[in-house]
This record gives sequence, structure tokens and C-alpha cells, in this order.
Amino acid sequence: MSMVDTGSTPGWMGDRGDPVRVLLLRHGQTAMSAAGVFSGRSDPELTDLGQEQARRAASYLASRQETGEGIGRVICSPLTRTRQTAEAAAGALGLEVETDRNLIETDFGRWEGLTFDEVHRRWPEEHAAWVADTCVPTVGGESMSEVERRCSALVGGLRGAGTVLLVSHVSPIKAILREALQVPSTMYSTLHLDLAGLSVVEFYPDHSVVREVNDTHYLR
Repeated sequence: MSMVDTGSTPGWMGDRGDPVRVLLLRHGQTAMSAAGVFSGRSDPELTDLGQEQARRAASYLASRQETGEGIGRVICSPLTRTRQTAEAAAGALGLEVETDRNLIETDFGRWEGLTFDEVHRRWPEEHAAWVADTCVPTVGGESMSEVERRCSALVGGLRGAGTVLLVSHVSPIKAILREALQVPSTMYSTLHLDLAGLSVVEFYPDHSVVREVNDTHYLR
């Protein structure tokens, strides 16, 4: 088996110090994600399929660990779906699970539990403004700018931590990917992230590199 590419080969920016390498794993399926509704601070458990997705992701992460990935910490959102996914991964890696509220999903306020179409029909102007501007909050909830700030604070606090697995939700993972890519906020609507998909980012002292995005081959 070939060794995992941990990014040790310098890129175009050259070798500018040791990075914090962040593996970003989205939680597995829940009944709310299967229904296609806004699922923020609600706390559903994984479905049977979601548990299987978590097991498969954990097995894949263990195989990466065996070939040099070097994951030293597992940190997740405190919600049940992410804790269950993280516990599967941590068990396969022989690590403990830490929780951090900065990784929690967006507070969708009054949109919680509604489909995207329902929200757009009931709040067309507010929904359009939220999509167009990260500073605009959901009705009674949180803006993507707020999500970005707390995720950036978390990543900043990991400097010097080596390789870390973060188990979170679609919005925080996209926020971290956006910071790494340094791209416009349109990324939130143009980038799709699957349940139990894996992305990998390296943050150096003065630049970042996105190594993998939404890998799901282990679920097939």
C-alpha cells in the first residue's frame, strides 16, 4: 500500500514552516438530512445508513493512519450526529473525542426543519438576501459570517497541533474550505459536500493548501 500524501512536498509557495493539517469529515445521514430540510441546532441521531457511513469513514481513516497520516486529535461539534460519527472514527484511531462548539452547525432560526423550497416561499426576500450576503442572518438565527468567525478562531487555535480530524456539519466545513481557498462566498452555493465526505486542508503560517475535497470513495 502506498504512503498517504501528507503534503510534505513543498508546493509553489515553497517550504514555509510546518502546517496544521486538518481533515474535515461531515457527519453521516440523519432523518432530517434524508428529508432535505434545514438541520442546524436540532439534535437527531444517525440513521442506520448514517451509522454505516460513519463506520466506513472510520475504517478509511484508520487505513490512512496506518500509512502515515499522523492524526493526533479528534474534535467534533457537540451535536449527537457529529459525536456519533466522531466516536466511530476515534475508536478506529485509538483516540479520544473532544468537542468544540465552534464546530456546531449554523443556527437556522425559524427555518429549522423546513425544506429549502418552503423557506424560499415563506421568506423569499430574506432567503435571497441570506444567499447573497454572508453578513445576513437566517430569520431568528445566525449569519454565515458568524460561522466563519468561530471556525477561523478554532483553526487559529490549532497552530502547532500537527494533524487533526474535525468532524462537523456542512456549513462549518464550507467555511473552513472557503478560508483556505480564499474564494468568494458564492462557494457556499456552488460547492456540494456529501454526508460523511472527507476534505483535507493544510494551513501554513502565511498560506493554505486544499489537498482533497469531498472524498466519498469509501462509501461506494
